[in-house]
Amino acid sequence: MKFRHKIRLPDTVDLVQVFGPYDSYLKLIRNKLGVKIVMQASRGGSHEMVITGQKQPVETAFNALSKMLSSRAITEEMVMNLIGGNARTPDSECLGGAGLPERMFVRPSAPNDVFAVKARTEGQENYLKVLYENDIVIAIGPAGTGKTYLAVARALASFKKGEVRKIILCRPAVEAGERLGFLPGDYQEKVNPYLRPLYDALNGFLEYQQLKRLMETEIVEVVPLAYMRGRNLDNAFMILDEAQNTTSEQMKMFLTRMGQNSKIVVTGDITQIDLPLGKASGLIEAQSIIANIPGIAFCYLTRADIVRHRLVQSIVDAYEVKRNQKSKQK
Repeated sequence: MKFRHKIRLPDTVDLVQVFGPYDSYLKLIRNKLGVKIVMQASRGGSHEMVITGQKQPVETAFNALSKMLSSRAITEEMVMNLIGGNARTPDSECLGGAGLPERMFVRPSAPNDVFAVKARTEGQENYLKVLYENDIVIAIGPAGTGKTYLAVARALASFKKGEVRKIILCRPAVEAGERLGFLPGDYQEKVNPYLRPLYDALNGFLEYQQLKRLMETEIVEVVPLAYMRGRNLDNAFMILDEAQNTTSEQMKMFLTRMGQNSKIVVTGDITQIDLPLGKASGLIEAQSIIANIPGIAFCYLTRADIVRHRLVQSIVDAYEVKRNQKSKQK
C-alpha cells in the first residue's frame, strides 16, 4: 500500500538552497529512501511537494524535508544525517575498477535527470584520471582536445557533489592581432568577447536560467585574469583558460590564489601564443618550475585527442609542419 504526504512550500523559500545544487539533496532523498517526490500547484496558487512510497520512508522524507525548509544552511552531510546513513550519489555509480571515474555526471536541461560526460580518446581518459587525483592540473594540448570542456564538466561535478562551493573561470585578455582600444564600450564590454568561450562551455551543461541564477549568486564567476589579483579563494574550483597567454608573473599570481579545499585547472595551447615578441609564456615556464611539486600534475594532449570536426586535426597538422620547417631554417 502506497502512502502520501504533502508539504506546502512557503512563497519565500529558496528552492535552490533546499533542493541543493542541481537538485542533488532531493535526489539523495529519493535514491536512499526509494520515495517519489513531485511538485504540484495547490489551491491559491502556491506549490507543494507530494511524497509517495512506503509508510516509513515517506515519513522519514517528510520529516527531513520539513527540517530542511526551516533551516538557513543545508549541507549534504546534514541531509544524510536526516535520512539516516550514507546515500549513494550518482557519481559513485560510474567508478572504474581502479576507483577512478570513467565518466562524470552533470545536470542537463531535462528535470530530474543526469547525463554523462565521457572520455572519447585515451588522452582524455588520462586527463579525467588526473583531474580526480590532483589538486592542481595543467593541461597542454592543441585546439579541440576538450581541455576546457572536461575541466568545466569536472568543476560542475565537484560542485554538484558539494566538494566546492564556487566555480571561477578566467582568461587573460590578450589581443590576437587586434587592439582592445578599437572596440566600443567600457573595459568590461571590451573584455567580454575574450570570455565568450567560457560562457559557451558553461552553456553546454546548463540552461540559461540555471547559469543566470548561479552567476547572480556569484556561485559561478567568469572574469578576466586581472580580476584575480589579491583574492584568496577557499572551497573553489578555479579554471584558467588560454594560459599560454599569461606572463610568468600572472601565472604565479593565479596559482597562489588557491585557498583551503580548492582545486585549480590550467589549460593552454603552447603553439598559439599571442604575447608580444620577447615576452615569455608563463605556461611554458611553469613546466620547468613546478613540475616536480607533489599534488601538481601536467597532462599533455595531442592531435590524436582532437574531437572537433575532422578538418581541425588536418589544420593542426598543417601548421605543425610549417612550424617545423621554420625551426629547421633557423
